[in-house]
Amino acid sequence: MRFGVTLPNVGYGGDPATLIQLAVDAEEAGWDGVFFWDTPYAVAPGETPPPFADAWVLLSAVAVRTERVRLGTMLTPLAWHRPWLIARQAATLDRLSGGRFTLAVGLGAPPDEGPWFGGDAFDRRTRAAMLDEGLAVLEGLWSGEPFAFDGEHVSLREVTFRPAPLQQPRVPIWVVGAWPRDGAMWPRRKSMRRAIRYDALLPNVFGPDGQMVFDASPEETLEDLRAMRAWIDRERSGDAPYDIVIERGLPGVDAAEVARWEEAGATWWLDDAWWEMWSAPDDPEPLRRRIRLGPPR
Repeated sequence: MRFGVTLPNVGYGGDPATLIQLAVDAEEAGWDGVFFWDTPYAVAPGETPPPFADAWVLLSAVAVRTERVRLGTMLTPLAWHRPWLIARQAATLDRLSGGRFTLAVGLGAPPDEGPWFGGDAFDRRTRAAMLDEGLAVLEGLWSGEPFAFDGEHVSLREVTFRPAPLQQPRVPIWVVGAWPRDGAMWPRRKSMRRAIRYDALLPNVFGPDGQMVFDASPEETLEDLRAMRAWIDRERSGDAPYDIVIERGLPGVDAAEVARWEEAGATWWLDDAWWEMWSAPDDPEPLRRRIRLGPPR
């Protein structure tokens, strides 16, 4: 099991120096990954906006202050971005970090994230199609070979993208997949097939009513993980390693508990550090103390 921490680049995280030092603390304490929330905004209309810092700028700064820890977004809603810009940013960051960058992608949860900045209010089906096209563009550009694309939502004249990322055949891509708890072959299974084409699954579990499950017990979630791993092993082609990434709080979790999740199929555990930020939005010290404890090896 590898352990990462998702740092809150909102509230006190709006101060870049604070976030950079927390990332350095994480590497020194033995964490394997540092991730930042990649969204242009973090407040509902009508609420008072908190300070907010850009994930990509933070990751660039952390890349030059660290040597070992893996860096990534958590996560990038690709439909709200021009994929060629993400391709360039990711390739640059991958080289800056010495090949330590991971790109996590999904549809994006807030349906009005685009209109905040003058974009269109795309439904989930449209965003899924845009995600597929965006991923195809990323792979084509990162190949370093002449590439053109003509899709329903994205088009690109033939270009040759140089330099390619250090990591080949591409920057690792973690993809959100919607796992149907009832096992039915309903439309959300398409997102699982998208995820297994890449390097890791970020699972969201949906119940028979079609709603995301937020209140599952650990035993229920472990059973879901076992079912996901079995399905992935059966349906995924090739023998390259494949990760399943879980996001759960780590306080109070010991090595024996981690072993249960590893046995069920999880390979990355991202500590959900948002609680410390929301409970003390102006004080980074509770999160700093938690990070310096390190993961439960």
